[in-house]
Amino acid sequence: MTASAMPVAPPLSEQGRMIARAFVEARRSGRALPTYPGEQPEGLDAAYAIQDAAIALVPDAIAGWKLGRIPPPLDARFGAGRLAGPIFAANVQAAGGVVEFPLIEGGFGAVEAEYLLLMAETPTLRDGWTPAEATRLVSQVRVGVEIAGSPFPGINDHGPAVTASDFGNNAGLILGAEVDRDWAGQPDALADLVCEMRIDGQTVGTGGTTSIPGGPFDSLAFLLNALHRRGLRPEAGQWISTGAATGVHRIVAGQSAEADFGPHGIIACRAVRAEGGAG
Repeated sequence: MTASAMPVAPPLSEQGRMIARAFVEARRSGRALPTYPGEQPEGLDAAYAIQDAAIALVPDAIAGWKLGRIPPPLDARFGAGRLAGPIFAANVQAAGGVVEFPLIEGGFGAVEAEYLLLMAETPTLRDGWTPAEATRLVSQVRVGVEIAGSPFPGINDHGPAVTASDFGNNAGLILGAEVDRDWAGQPDALADLVCEMRIDGQTVGTGGTTSIPGGPFDSLAFLLNALHRRGLRPEAGQWISTGAATGVHRIVAGQSAEADFGPHGIIACRAVRAEGGAG
């Protein structure tokens, strides 16, 4: 495909549309889906077709995009080292005090320490973005916490296509402190940042930007290229959650978490039971 060629979305079956509706309705009502609501997609193209159909059913703006790692050997099988999903505006909160976030009882829930990039502009819709080019699209870097969540408790147990089909397993984002750094043209400018995640006071993971393959700007370059193939692009003002820096840490309603970013502060949050009504 040339840089100017427009991608063509794969056709979506009625079953694919039913899967999209099932996930959106379950999230809105706060109801778990004990089993996957249809035939599981075998590849990422099919998964993203379901995701796109689900996005169209949500009456909320996309405030950002999350990236999740696809580890070996699945990366070779699925032809990608990451997967992507939308973050909706209603699910974005600012850090401060103890931030409460809802999880669907009987579904999946986790917290992830992340590094967030704010898009300064809407990029050209093209392929071939590099990490160095991606740095020049970013106006701000912050620390944050991604809330991973799905009505389907097995969302991460059946491969990346299943994960991608339900918004990439995203249920929210908490925005922390800004990182004061000059990164333009320097993809490795954030390489020294480290963090720790605690749940109910116990350390469950440590890491930092070097835990994200290629670093946060490599994640953004991947997203630009991946969305291009869907005829999409991140827009100015959207946040990019670049990947789990300490791992994906399961959490249930009633538990508390702290993402400790050292000089950039601690983000404290607590999971509560979803009561329905969320987009």
